[in-house]
Amino acid sequence: MPDGEPVWVAGVDGCRAGWLAIFRDVNKVAEPTLRLFERFADILRSPTQPAKIAVDMPIGLPDHMGSTGRGAEKAVRAHLGMRQSTVFAIPSRKAVYCEDYWEACEVAMATSSPPRKVSKQAFYLFPKIRELDEVMLPALEETIFEVHPEMAFWRLNGQAPIPLPKKVKGQPNGAGLDMRRDLLTQFDYSKRFLDQKPPKGAGRDDVLDACVNAVIAERLFHGEAEPFPQDFRRDGRGLRMAIWA
Repeated sequence: MPDGEPVWVAGVDGCRAGWLAIFRDVNKVAEPTLRLFERFADILRSPTQPAKIAVDMPIGLPDHMGSTGRGAEKAVRAHLGMRQSTVFAIPSRKAVYCEDYWEACEVAMATSSPPRKVSKQAFYLFPKIRELDEVMLPALEETIFEVHPEMAFWRLNGQAPIPLPKKVKGQPNGAGLDMRRDLLTQFDYSKRFLDQKPPKGAGRDDVLDACVNAVIAERLFHGEAEPFPQDFRRDGRGLRMAIWA
Protein backbone atom coordinates (compact mmCIF):
# COMPACT_ATOMS: atom_id res chain seq x y z
CA MET A 1 0.00 0.00 0.00
CA PRO A 2 1.14 3.59 -0.53
CA ASP A 3 2.35 5.54 2.49
CA GLY A 4 -0.81 7.66 2.44
CA GLU A 5 -3.06 4.76 3.44
CA PRO A 6 -3.26 3.00 6.81
CA VAL A 7 -1.46 -0.31 7.21
CA TRP A 8 -2.67 -1.96 10.38
CA VAL A 9 -1.07 -4.26 12.90
CA ALA A 10 -2.74 -5.47 16.08
CA GLY A 11 -1.72 -6.14 19.66
CA VAL A 12 -4.07 -8.56 21.40
CA ASP A 13 -4.62 -9.49 25.03
CA GLY A 14 -7.09 -12.02 26.38
CA CYS A 15 -9.57 -10.63 28.92
CA ARG A 16 -12.73 -11.74 30.71
CA ALA A 17 -14.96 -10.49 27.88
CA GLY A 18 -12.92 -12.07 25.08
CA TRP A 19 -10.00 -10.53 23.25
CA LEU A 20 -8.96 -6.89 23.53
CA ALA A 21 -7.21 -5.63 20.40
CA ILE A 22 -5.34 -2.40 19.76
CA PHE A 23 -5.03 -1.61 16.05
CA ARG A 24 -2.01 0.49 15.19
CA ASP A 25 -1.24 2.08 11.81
CA VAL A 26 2.42 1.60 10.90
CA ASN A 27 2.17 4.53 8.44
CA LYS A 28 0.92 6.84 11.24
CA VAL A 29 -1.90 8.11 9.02
CA ALA A 30 -4.67 6.90 11.34
CA GLU A 31 -4.90 6.99 15.12
CA PRO A 32 -4.78 3.77 17.16
CA THR A 33 -8.12 2.18 17.87
CA LEU A 34 -9.37 -0.24 20.51
CA ARG A 35 -11.82 -3.03 19.78
CA LEU A 36 -13.17 -5.92 21.81
CA PHE A 37 -13.78 -9.26 20.10
CA GLU A 38 -15.70 -12.20 21.48
CA ARG A 39 -13.65 -14.73 19.49
CA PHE A 40 -10.03 -14.61 18.34
CA ALA A 41 -11.00 -15.71 14.82
CA ASP A 42 -13.03 -12.52 14.48
CA ILE A 43 -9.81 -10.49 14.58
CA LEU A 44 -8.63 -12.21 11.41
CA ARG A 45 -11.91 -11.24 9.73
CA SER A 46 -11.76 -7.64 10.92
CA PRO A 47 -12.15 -4.99 8.18
CA THR A 48 -8.77 -3.58 9.19
CA GLN A 49 -7.08 -6.85 8.13
CA PRO A 50 -3.98 -6.55 10.38
CA ALA A 51 -0.74 -7.46 8.62
CA LYS A 52 0.74 -8.68 11.92
CA ILE A 53 -0.99 -9.82 15.10
CA ALA A 54 0.98 -10.01 18.34
CA VAL A 55 -1.02 -11.96 20.92
CA ASP A 56 -0.28 -12.66 24.56
CA MET A 57 -1.17 -16.34 24.52
CA PRO A 58 0.93 -19.50 24.03
CA ILE A 59 1.26 -20.79 20.47
CA GLY A 60 2.68 -24.27 20.01
CA LEU A 61 1.98 -27.00 22.57
CA PRO A 62 4.32 -29.99 22.92
CA ASP A 63 3.07 -33.54 23.30
CA HIS A 64 5.50 -34.05 26.19
CA MET A 65 7.02 -31.46 28.51
CA GLY A 66 10.60 -31.68 29.74
CA SER A 67 12.10 -30.32 32.94
CA THR A 68 12.44 -26.74 31.67
CA GLY A 69 9.02 -26.51 29.99
CA ARG A 70 8.64 -24.81 26.63
CA GLY A 71 11.85 -23.16 25.55
CA ALA A 72 9.99 -19.88 25.06
CA GLU A 73 9.15 -19.46 28.74
CA LYS A 74 12.66 -20.36 29.83
CA ALA A 75 14.19 -17.90 27.36
CA VAL A 76 12.16 -14.88 28.46
CA ARG A 77 12.32 -15.56 32.20
CA ALA A 78 16.08 -15.06 32.01
CA HIS A 79 15.48 -11.39 31.12
CA LEU A 80 12.61 -10.47 33.42
CA GLY A 81 14.10 -10.56 36.91
CA MET A 82 11.35 -9.85 39.46
CA ARG A 83 8.74 -9.95 36.66
CA GLN A 84 9.48 -13.57 35.65
CA SER A 85 6.63 -14.83 37.86
CA THR A 86 4.24 -13.44 35.21
CA VAL A 87 5.42 -16.17 32.81
CA PHE A 88 3.33 -19.26 33.54
CA ALA A 89 4.48 -22.79 32.74
CA ILE A 90 2.25 -24.30 30.04
CA PRO A 91 1.81 -28.10 30.01
CA SER A 92 1.26 -30.51 27.12
CA ARG A 93 -1.51 -30.07 24.56
CA LYS A 94 -3.44 -33.02 26.06
CA ALA A 95 -3.46 -31.31 29.46
CA VAL A 96 -4.50 -27.96 27.96
CA TYR A 97 -7.52 -29.63 26.39
CA CYS A 98 -8.76 -30.90 29.78
CA GLU A 99 -11.66 -28.86 31.15
CA ASP A 100 -11.42 -30.17 34.72
CA TYR A 101 -8.52 -28.91 36.83
CA TRP A 102 -7.66 -32.21 38.54
CA GLU A 103 -7.89 -34.11 35.28
CA ALA A 104 -5.56 -31.54 33.73
CA CYS A 105 -3.10 -32.13 36.59
CA GLU A 106 -3.21 -35.90 36.07
CA VAL A 107 -2.66 -35.59 32.33
CA ALA A 108 0.07 -33.00 32.82
CA MET A 109 1.92 -35.31 35.23
CA ALA A 110 1.62 -38.21 32.78
CA THR A 111 3.03 -36.09 29.94
CA SER A 112 5.92 -34.39 31.72
CA SER A 113 9.36 -35.38 33.02
CA PRO A 114 9.68 -34.96 35.92
CA PRO A 115 5.90 -35.14 36.53
CA ARG A 116 4.40 -31.72 37.20
CA LYS A 117 0.87 -30.56 37.98
CA VAL A 118 -0.80 -27.50 36.46
CA SER A 119 -0.86 -24.16 38.25
CA LYS A 120 -4.29 -22.59 38.76
CA GLN A 121 -3.09 -19.46 36.93
CA ALA A 122 -2.19 -21.48 33.85
CA PHE A 123 -5.42 -23.52 34.04
CA TYR A 124 -7.54 -20.37 33.88
CA LEU A 125 -5.85 -19.58 30.55
CA PHE A 126 -6.70 -22.94 29.00
CA PRO A 127 -9.97 -21.88 27.28
CA LYS A 128 -8.17 -19.02 25.53
CA ILE A 129 -5.18 -21.23 24.66
CA ARG A 130 -7.51 -23.84 23.16
CA GLU A 131 -9.35 -21.20 21.17
CA LEU A 132 -6.14 -19.87 19.65
CA ASP A 133 -4.76 -23.38 19.11
CA GLU A 134 -7.87 -24.33 17.13
CA VAL A 135 -7.35 -21.34 14.82
CA MET A 136 -3.59 -21.50 14.46
CA LEU A 137 -1.91 -23.17 11.48
CA PRO A 138 1.72 -23.04 10.29
CA ALA A 139 0.42 -21.09 7.28
CA LEU A 140 -0.64 -18.27 9.63
CA GLU A 141 2.70 -17.85 11.39
CA GLU A 142 3.73 -14.92 9.21
CA THR A 143 0.68 -13.10 10.56
CA ILE A 144 0.17 -14.33 14.13
CA PHE A 145 3.00 -14.20 16.68
CA GLU A 146 3.18 -15.07 20.37
CA VAL A 147 4.30 -12.24 22.64
CA HIS A 148 4.39 -11.55 26.37
CA PRO A 149 3.62 -8.01 27.67
CA GLU A 150 6.36 -7.94 30.30
CA MET A 151 8.89 -9.02 27.70
CA ALA A 152 7.52 -6.34 25.38
CA PHE A 153 7.95 -3.72 28.10
CA TRP A 154 11.46 -5.07 28.71
CA ARG A 155 12.24 -4.43 25.04
CA LEU A 156 10.83 -0.88 25.05
CA ASN A 157 12.46 -0.08 28.39
CA GLY A 158 16.00 -0.47 27.09
CA GLN A 159 16.04 -4.22 27.76
CA ALA A 160 15.31 -3.79 31.46
CA PRO A 161 12.23 -5.15 33.26
CA ILE A 162 9.73 -2.67 34.65
CA PRO A 163 10.62 -2.41 38.36
CA LEU A 164 7.05 -2.22 39.70
CA PRO A 165 4.40 -4.94 39.19
CA LYS A 166 1.05 -4.36 37.49
CA LYS A 167 -0.75 -6.09 40.34
CA VAL A 168 -0.13 -6.60 44.05
CA LYS A 169 -1.98 -9.48 45.72
CA GLY A 170 -4.24 -9.74 42.69
CA GLN A 171 -5.26 -6.09 42.74
CA PRO A 172 -4.23 -3.38 40.22
CA ASN A 173 -1.11 -1.51 41.25
CA GLY A 174 -1.59 2.08 40.11
CA ALA A 175 2.08 3.03 40.31
CA GLY A 176 3.15 0.06 38.20
CA LEU A 177 0.42 0.69 35.63
CA ASP A 178 1.33 4.40 35.46
CA MET A 179 4.97 3.48 34.86
CA ARG A 180 3.98 1.33 31.88
CA ARG A 181 1.62 4.00 30.54
CA ASP A 182 4.32 6.68 30.73
CA LEU A 183 6.72 4.43 28.81
CA LEU A 184 4.11 3.84 26.11
CA THR A 185 3.64 7.59 25.54
CA GLN A 186 7.10 7.47 23.92
CA PHE A 187 5.71 5.14 21.22
CA ASP A 188 3.02 7.19 19.50
CA TYR A 189 0.25 6.79 22.04
CA SER A 190 -1.42 9.74 23.70
CA LYS A 191 -1.89 9.69 27.45
CA ARG A 192 -5.60 10.15 26.85
CA PHE A 193 -5.76 7.02 24.70
CA LEU A 194 -3.82 4.99 27.26
CA ASP A 195 -6.00 6.23 30.13
CA GLN A 196 -9.31 5.52 28.38
CA LYS A 197 -11.95 3.61 30.32
CA PRO A 198 -11.60 -0.10 29.51
CA PRO A 199 -14.61 -1.81 27.94
CA LYS A 200 -16.79 -3.96 30.20
CA GLY A 201 -15.04 -7.24 30.91
CA ALA A 202 -11.53 -5.79 30.55
CA GLY A 203 -9.17 -3.96 32.88
CA ARG A 204 -6.69 -1.14 32.62
CA ASP A 205 -3.87 -3.67 32.55
CA ASP A 206 -5.49 -5.38 29.54
CA VAL A 207 -5.51 -2.09 27.63
CA LEU A 208 -1.85 -1.37 28.39
CA ASP A 209 -0.84 -4.95 27.56
CA ALA A 210 -2.63 -4.82 24.21
CA CYS A 211 -0.98 -1.46 23.49
CA VAL A 212 2.53 -2.73 24.13
CA ASN A 213 1.79 -5.88 22.15
CA ALA A 214 0.80 -3.64 19.22
CA VAL A 215 4.21 -1.94 19.37
CA ILE A 216 5.82 -5.37 19.05
CA ALA A 217 3.46 -6.11 16.14
CA GLU A 218 4.85 -2.98 14.46
CA ARG A 219 8.39 -4.17 15.17
CA LEU A 220 7.44 -7.48 13.55
CA PHE A 221 6.12 -5.62 10.51
CA HIS A 222 9.46 -3.83 10.12
CA GLY A 223 11.51 -6.97 10.76
CA GLU A 224 12.88 -5.59 14.03
CA ALA A 225 11.54 -8.18 16.50
CA GLU A 226 13.38 -11.36 17.41
CA PRO A 227 12.26 -14.72 18.76
CA PHE A 228 13.08 -16.07 22.20
CA PRO A 229 14.73 -18.52 21.99
CA GLN A 230 16.52 -17.95 18.71
CA ASP A 231 16.73 -21.70 18.12
CA PHE A 232 13.04 -22.28 18.73
CA ARG A 233 11.41 -25.66 18.23
CA ARG A 234 8.09 -26.66 16.70
CA ASP A 235 5.35 -28.78 18.20
CA GLY A 236 3.78 -31.89 16.70
CA ARG A 237 1.51 -29.78 14.51
CA GLY A 238 4.44 -27.78 13.16
CA LEU A 239 3.65 -24.65 15.18
CA ARG A 240 6.55 -22.43 16.20
CA MET A 241 7.17 -22.13 19.95
CA ALA A 242 8.72 -18.70 20.49
CA ILE A 243 7.95 -15.42 22.22
CA TRP A 244 8.77 -12.36 20.12
CA ALA A 245 10.02 -8.97 21.28
